[in-house]
Amino acid sequence: MTPRRRSLEPAATEAAATAVRAAVNGIFVTGGNGFLGSHAVHTLLTETDAPIFVLVRAADREKAVARLWEGLHLHLDAEEFRTFLPRLVPVCGELTVPGLGLGRAARDRVLAEADSVLHVAASLNRKSERACLNTNLRGSLSVIELARELADRGRLRRFTDVSTSAVAGVRRSEVVHEDTAIDWDRSDYDPYARTKKFAEHMARELLPAGAVLVVRPATVLGDSRRPECVITDMVRAFVALTDLRVAPLDADARLDIVPGDWVGPAIARLHVHPKPRWDIYNLSAGARSATGRSIAAAMADAGHPVRFARALAPTFELAVRALDRLPRGPVQQGAAVLKVFWPYITYDTVFDNTRATTELGSAPASFESYCARTYEYAKSVSMTNPAPPPVPR
Repeated sequence: MTPRRRSLEPAATEAAATAVRAAVNGIFVTGGNGFLGSHAVHTLLTETDAPIFVLVRAADREKAVARLWEGLHLHLDAEEFRTFLPRLVPVCGELTVPGLGLGRAARDRVLAEADSVLHVAASLNRKSERACLNTNLRGSLSVIELARELADRGRLRRFTDVSTSAVAGVRRSEVVHEDTAIDWDRSDYDPYARTKKFAEHMARELLPAGAVLVVRPATVLGDSRRPECVITDMVRAFVALTDLRVAPLDADARLDIVPGDWVGPAIARLHVHPKPRWDIYNLSAGARSATGRSIAAAMADAGHPVRFARALAPTFELAVRALDRLPRGPVQQGAAVLKVFWPYITYDTVFDNTRATTELGSAPASFESYCARTYEYAKSVSMTNPAPPPVPR
């Protein structure tokens, strides 16, 4: 087991933060109102003085501000949000529209004031080839083209591509390191993994050498600081498996699950890092990944016992596939979520996080430390995301 790494000393952290504030100019962000993107934007707002230009799918500034508040209300109160608005610049557009749908004035301002691009936006629809091609390839190409315009002006400091550990393809009982994750002869589990792998390739091929940084989150689930979290499909899959009470899984299989409150800030901090030591980072639990057994123990301690029956796995997988063919409804939706994530739940593969924990000076909280709170919160809100408070005025 890799030992827990200590956080950076306060003096070193303060000095590094001062250097970052002095060095960072405007940052163009895609996906800034989403789950991970809002974590990253919050970190950029609180740890830098840079203007943050956030691409938002909205008809006008008022609607764009409302969408930003939807993502940030879990991180900021209304007064803080209002305080940051002069630096939080919504840019109305859309990833899959030519030129990102930016008006000339908006594009000129980004090109004049930004010197980096943080590309978080992606389609997570693992079943739809069309959605993944449109967003993860066509959309990413448009973002890369904007970054090339910055490079042509001599302004591109960094392009950070938020990819995924799924680019490693079909695996079984492995520890995967950054530089050997992509194997073009290896099959992929789904269109999401395949298109994200090629998006990485496009960025490296089309942007200047040394400008591209790639970060690869593993399975991001919940918030280790508090029960309230964004109810993602992975949260729904976790709740569905827990509610079975008999999990058709190997109790000793590892699950590389990492909390959003570590991954999102890590993305932001690596993006603004003056001199990162590597150009690819796994944002993962790594050697400290949970196992089915350790998660079950944590859940049992909280009054939610789960047993394991590995022999039921083939039958369970067949049943999930059959239920996914039912007319749309709660049962079909639950089956669809489990069907999509089943390979990632059963492949017993983790992603070494030594680079990220070394660079950042911190490690993610273990899933066991907060899994029961996440389960209880998801059940309390019927696995739906509550409406945000009114937009601050």
